[in-house]
Amino acid sequence: MGQAAWATFPAETKPPAGVLDLAGQVETDGGSALALYQEPVGKGWQIFALLPLEQVEPTPYQRDLSKTHADRLREIIKKLDRFVDPVVAVRVGAKKYWTPNGNHRRAALEKLKAKFIPVILIPEVEVAFQILALNTEKAHNLKEKSLEVIRMYRGLMEAEGGKSEESFAFQFEQPHFITLGLLYEKHPRFAGGAFAPILKRVDKFLKDSLVKSYRQRQERADLVDAASEVLDEVVAKIKKRGINHPYVKNFVLARCNPLTRARKTVPTFEQTFTKLTDALQKFDPGKLRMEDIARAAVMAGE
Repeated sequence: MGQAAWATFPAETKPPAGVLDLAGQVETDGGSALALYQEPVGKGWQIFALLPLEQVEPTPYQRDLSKTHADRLREIIKKLDRFVDPVVAVRVGAKKYWTPNGNHRRAALEKLKAKFIPVILIPEVEVAFQILALNTEKAHNLKEKSLEVIRMYRGLMEAEGGKSEESFAFQFEQPHFITLGLLYEKHPRFAGGAFAPILKRVDKFLKDSLVKSYRQRQERADLVDAASEVLDEVVAKIKKRGINHPYVKNFVLARCNPLTRARKTVPTFEQTFTKLTDALQKFDPGKLRMEDIARAAVMAGE
């Protein structure tokens, strides 16, 4: 593609050898390193490049592609008749790149049969996990975010399993996303929104290594799953009485929540869900009235 813009850098501002090597690898891979520069915040070196689109993939940890969102982006790009929003990428092997924040844009270009995609190439692969946590291309819902986090967790566990779960708090954002991720994988229609208020208060990042913490996460998910099974049984009994309000599940959980009066001293995760399951088992569906649920739903909405 002609002489690269980075080939004649002034000596006093010459990028590190690793960045120059990466630019050379881009050219070898069939792309074009258009510019090497220092970003304005932390002064880290980055490469603005054109990469062959077929070599750019989403990270294997992020949420699934939304066809609706990708189609909408494609129509916008067609209408504008140009692509003006580069994706972030990291090189993970010969002729292979991951984008942690641009899968919908990548898919839109693919549909438009583009050959190349403009990227901001970051030399540090580990930054991909941090960027994944900040991905705002399409707003996550709770299920999408939780599934993304548990996939990221396994990727980090494979690469850096000896490090503590707590040390990746930035990447995971919230500890309950990890637990919910395991539950959503097992039950795609899991009522995560109903359990989230309880989980937010008792689920904490673990100090053990990712490998050890993963086993604890599975145990925590099992406790929540057990409570959910009892909750489903209670809700089924309530529906048999002709009460089909969409807020029923939240209402029952709120009534049985052992944290309602806990202010200063909050019980542990295990204690909380053991007490919750016990309270659900003792809940009497016969005393429930439709007007109570409707009133609670309005108050929750407000």
